[in-house]
Amino acid sequence: MREINAETICATVKDLFLQANYCISADILTALKTGLEKEESPTGKAVLQQIISNDEIAANEKVAICQDTGMSILFVKLGQEVHVVDGDFNEAIHQGVREAYAQGYLRKSIVTDPVFSRKNTGDNTPAVIHVEIVPGDKIEIEVSPKGFGSENMSGLKMLSPSDGEKGVRDFIIETVQKAGPNPCPPVIIGVGIGSTIEMAAKTAKKATLRGIGEHNADPRYAQLEIELLNDINQLGIGPGGLGGTTTALAVNIDWLPAHLASLPVVVNMCCHAARHAKGEI
Repeated sequence: MREINAETICATVKDLFLQANYCISADILTALKTGLEKEESPTGKAVLQQIISNDEIAANEKVAICQDTGMSILFVKLGQEVHVVDGDFNEAIHQGVREAYAQGYLRKSIVTDPVFSRKNTGDNTPAVIHVEIVPGDKIEIEVSPKGFGSENMSGLKMLSPSDGEKGVRDFIIETVQKAGPNPCPPVIIGVGIGSTIEMAAKTAKKATLRGIGEHNADPRYAQLEIELLNDINQLGIGPGGLGGTTTALAVNIDWLPAHLASLPVVVNMCCHAARHAKGEI
């Protein structure tokens, strides 16, 4: 059994959220530059150049990439041989979020009650924490400050099994087409298929964090990702929704076993910033 201090968890979470809000990942920056080279629309090229310049300024000056500094999402792999000491695991994560958003002068965007009072919590907590218990004596933490311009354009559909591949394709493209400029394209599209509503949604969210160019290990789904990306980039939405051939940087599909009577599909939209960072304790 390995002991890990709650303060260490707090400090790691704080550093990861600061890193995620300041620095776009190298694979996304490369994809944006590739898009700039291939983009056929002059307006689209200008928008991509502005996005790239913004990302570079944010990294150099350590300021937020976007004014929407997101809801704090964490995917945690907690080793079963870990014993958290001198504090509460969940509270350590929430405190790390509080400190990151205070130290980084990041916008606090969470309200206590979604319907009536809608009072801001003032510190961007509570965070959304997904925990998976795994073998080992380490904690892996991946954070995503998820912006809601893109989140609001996500979609869920309970397809019939008879809808099959065509139904899945049509729903994904329809969701992107309806979203238009609202999720700040170019986007990364995470897709979760199978299991239950909540598991499909979680799977879709996690899929947005996959590296650009990394495809599903199953060649059938990998081919579907490639074909959907091509089809979506022919919709004409383009960078910033102002027209062009770079509407999406990636379509990442993950799947889970499903009940024989169901075919749930969730499309989670993520803007080009796709802020995330990963660390290990």
